[in-house]
Amino acid sequence: MSNLDDRRTYCQEKKTPSNRRCPKDARRQPGIRGILQEATELLAALPQASPHLEAALLLCDATGHTRTELLAWPEAELGEADLARFEVLIQRRLTGEPIAYIRGCQAFWTLDLEVTPDTLIPRPETELLVELALERLRADAPLLVLDAGSGSGAIAAALASERPAWILIATDQDMGAARMAGRNFRTYALRNVHVVSCDWLAPIAERSLDAIVGNPPYLPDADPHLRQGDLPWEPRRALAAGPDGLDAIRILGAQAASRLRPDGFIALEHGFDQGPAVRMIFNQHGFEDIRTHPDFGGRERVTTGRLPV
Repeated sequence: MSNLDDRRTYCQEKKTPSNRRCPKDARRQPGIRGILQEATELLAALPQASPHLEAALLLCDATGHTRTELLAWPEAELGEADLARFEVLIQRRLTGEPIAYIRGCQAFWTLDLEVTPDTLIPRPETELLVELALERLRADAPLLVLDAGSGSGAIAAALASERPAWILIATDQDMGAARMAGRNFRTYALRNVHVVSCDWLAPIAERSLDAIVGNPPYLPDADPHLRQGDLPWEPRRALAAGPDGLDAIRILGAQAASRLRPDGFIALEHGFDQGPAVRMIFNQHGFEDIRTHPDFGGRERVTTGRLPV
């Protein structure tokens, strides 16, 4: 951000021969409105960015102010330390680093979850999994529900917060992701959810689960989207799954058929063009009432099914 640099170095460049300090007016820092406008213009060059929102969130993080405070005092001036912190955050974002990793958190459902590069960044489309589980499963029954490949624990945390009668199991093969999920569960004092570091459903007893939900990796290994937007920064193991992107879903479909109880429910997120293939996988493993549900953009996003009674 060259303009902010210029403001901070103005005094050194304009010193008089006697090395006196600059006049007070020359040393004034820019107001919040101007800082946000400049940062928004810089961030507008990034693909898939929300420039004004991101600039405001990063300024909140740099200063400790809320967005309401920033709006209430647009002409307020910031000190050197706040400006320096803000510039570091903006420069990180301009390299393409996801704002969720810069801030260390991401909103999902009604929660604000810790995230790091150990985990996939939770996305709004995945909230459809939560909605479907809440709609299709009894709220007051002591169900055992598993979130397969939980990552940050977003799905399990959302369900545990909404359904205190359920017991949630969050599985992830990566220990770093499992530790992070555990931190998120402790942050919200979710005592009805437990973390297990394992390979999908491998250690789960047969006919022990009432439901399985998950957002497994589903991009093909050569998918060009892996080089775009936030994806290059996210763990590849959480994104890609074989030549057609369906390796993880095939494993989960097969394992779920033996781990679910009769009338057990499954819901898996997948790519917008993978609905027919996922329905076929579910059908091959004996699931019934197989349906694919669109996300808020109208694209096929989650397929559900049940085992026969």
